[in-house]
Amino acid sequence: MSTLKIACATVNQTPLDWEGNIGHISQAILKAKSLDADFICFPELAITGYGSEDLFLSYWYPQKALTQLEKLLPYSLDITIAVGLPIRIQDKVYNCVALLENQKVIGFVAKQFMAIDGVHYEFRWFTPWEHGKVINFEFQGNQVPFGDLVLEKKGIKYGFEICEDAWRGSVRPGYRLKERNVDIIFNPSASHFAMGKSILREQLVNESSKLLNATYFYINLLGNEAGRMIFDGEILASKDGKLIMKNNLLSFEDSQVTTFDYDKQAADYPEIQSTHQKNEEFVKASSLALFDYLRKSKSKGFVLSLSGGADSSTIAVLVSEMVRRGVEELGVTSFLKKLGSSFIPLTNNPVKEITGQVLTTAYQASDNSSFATFQSAKLLSESIGAEFLNWEITDEVKSYTEKIEKSLGRKLSWKEDDIALQNIQARARSPIIWMLANIKNALLLSTSNRSEGDVGYTTMDGDTSGSISPIAAVDKYFILQWLRWAETELQYSGLKKVNGLQPTAELRPSENQQTDETDLMPYSVIVEIERLAIRDKRSPVDIYLILKEELSLENGLLKSYIKKFFRLWSRNQWKRERLAPSFHLDEFNVDPKTWYRFPILSGGYAEELKELDEI
Repeated sequence: MSTLKIACATVNQTPLDWEGNIGHISQAILKAKSLDADFICFPELAITGYGSEDLFLSYWYPQKALTQLEKLLPYSLDITIAVGLPIRIQDKVYNCVALLENQKVIGFVAKQFMAIDGVHYEFRWFTPWEHGKVINFEFQGNQVPFGDLVLEKKGIKYGFEICEDAWRGSVRPGYRLKERNVDIIFNPSASHFAMGKSILREQLVNESSKLLNATYFYINLLGNEAGRMIFDGEILASKDGKLIMKNNLLSFEDSQVTTFDYDKQAADYPEIQSTHQKNEEFVKASSLALFDYLRKSKSKGFVLSLSGGADSSTIAVLVSEMVRRGVEELGVTSFLKKLGSSFIPLTNNPVKEITGQVLTTAYQASDNSSFATFQSAKLLSESIGAEFLNWEITDEVKSYTEKIEKSLGRKLSWKEDDIALQNIQARARSPIIWMLANIKNALLLSTSNRSEGDVGYTTMDGDTSGSISPIAAVDKYFILQWLRWAETELQYSGLKKVNGLQPTAELRPSENQQTDETDLMPYSVIVEIERLAIRDKRSPVDIYLILKEELSLENGLLKSYIKKFFRLWSRNQWKRERLAPSFHLDEFNVDPKTWYRFPILSGGYAEELKELDEI
């Protein structure tokens, strides 16, 4: 026989939710069986979840994963199951795929290369397996082959590259699988979401199928598993360099099963065309991430200090889209059930009603707030159905200011005390919005973006206050264009006033005409400098030599922007260390816990910036 019905299953898992994780896996197996599948492949570390972090280092955790594996054995009648889990052998832990068939484990395949770049830290937990090596591993009293295996079903030979294995060029395991004449290569993965990454995966899968002379299947985890990383649940298949299967990404379901009728004798399969849109990817991933974070944290909703500006407005729309997309995919009843809500919508517009239940916004006016931003916040909040509150913080700011003036024995002035007078307004907003979040048992959403994180243009314990910071990994330049796109493409008419405003902190008196870009530099320039400095790790001089050819800026002005960026970057690492957890959404971020580590105390690039004056 040379045909095999293959099921690829993605699952939305949570570390330490043993019952839920096994439930999602068994649910997918039953679905695959109902579709008459012969074989089902799950993602990397599907039993535990990829985000288990230092739990992998314990002795009990991998052992518990094996006990969970035993629970799947009864499901392996009439179907072969490939599922990921960690396995400890003495003092080493291996990232493995277990193969279950006829209520037995027939083999364990171990990962050979560890991901150690960007958000990945696998060498802390796992040991790479030596290629070509096979040992026996005792499981339920039986000796089971463990290591670098090739297996067979219905005359079809198959093997595995586990996530990072496939990205290692000429030394990847796939070339050795090709020498062993496999027909199919499965890639069970835990590959984090980033805008534009799906394109790279498609290229990898297509090139792999051609280079390795095998039909190549890719299966990724799904959802906001453990807080920061998002998995898009992508399932792909390719043959002869052509994409032949792709699923719908970023589902709100607990699991997805996609089947493919593999025929060893088939000369060709219809090619699939896919589309990629960065703005749509951003809103889709953020919506799912917010949904999973809300339900997994057991919180009742979100609270947002809505200033009427770009950042907080973006987050308000993302929550609205969370509800709209979740209801559209799951239906009202299932959506609310997953949130643990007993709310029953009463009108024919359940999305707005549910948004009103899960999102409370508050406009907190200081003496320097404008009527334009109040209107902007009110219009947007009401247009999406969120609860809208507003109050003034004048008395709080006055009380703090008068106390310090009395203690110092002098009046504060904008000339001498500019930063302190700005910051006290932002900080005065924090206690009351936190109080509202506590009352509602809700998550407080912080509104910092990546560009602000770069240069510390944010008040610690003020606008940084929050349980989660949804857009902290996205630059301001992207956010501004995304809001214009959302107004037209997603039909958020409530963004009209937001998009008509110049970004400003509104912390100085109105006659100062404060704007973000006046305080800092154009956001378009920040994006270019951070791309080279943080993503590409270039020196200040390198950045100047590159950007003077790319940007239409006078040399002296460009140098001043580069100096300002690096000085502010160095000075504000302590702020980045304290920002609320954020979602990884772009190709890089500035969170020291997940992507870019930098010393809190440093020489601040003093010598490197001097070199700019010498060229």
